[in-house]
Amino acid sequence: MKPLRCLVTAGPTREFFDPVRFVSNPSSGRMGFAVAAAAARTGWAVTLVAGPVSLPTPEGVTRVDVTSAAEMFRAVDEAFDGADLLVMSAAVSDYRPKERADHKVKKGELSMTIEMEPTVDILKSVAARKKPGQFVVGFAAETGDVVAYAEGKMRAKNCDMMVANRVGGPTGGFMSEENTVTLLFRDGARREIGPAPKTEIAEEIVAAIRERLQG
Repeated sequence: MKPLRCLVTAGPTREFFDPVRFVSNPSSGRMGFAVAAAAARTGWAVTLVAGPVSLPTPEGVTRVDVTSAAEMFRAVDEAFDGADLLVMSAAVSDYRPKERADHKVKKGELSMTIEMEPTVDILKSVAARKKPGQFVVGFAAETGDVVAYAEGKMRAKNCDMMVANRVGGPTGGFMSEENTVTLLFRDGARREIGPAPKTEIAEEIVAAIRERLQG
């Protein structure tokens, strides 16, 4: 049997309004990198699309580095049809500056109001064309009503599984090495994990996916 082809995204994106200034978020990429490493140890063929983070590439993983949401979308869009599963753990910026200057805007010239526009919804866009047999996992990071929000996101974006991740608290989040998550499935099943190191959370996530795909 051929190894499952696993596509993972990790880290933040950066949306520039001039060559040196950007909007982003504090995602460290640790969770996604841990998932990629756990999937590779399982024997799956793993491609990791990584935003701008300073983490070593996990052993046995093919890495594609990107910066912006648009670049991440192109990489995921290109690889998705050939993947058996997608784990969309990246913290993709929801908005980007509508205009980008081609030079550094001087302090005195910088407007205090910057017009923004939505970035592409990568998860929703690729999951909309999911084929029979493909398995899509999303992540929902929220500060309140995490499970309710994640359940709605799972259905709205055609996911098979959603990792509900509470951020901003003492037991996990973007910059922490630990996490507390709830795994949600389309059939209504759920599983609480943590608080635990992100490496352990990743092993549990991969094990849950493997149960669903391989029995």
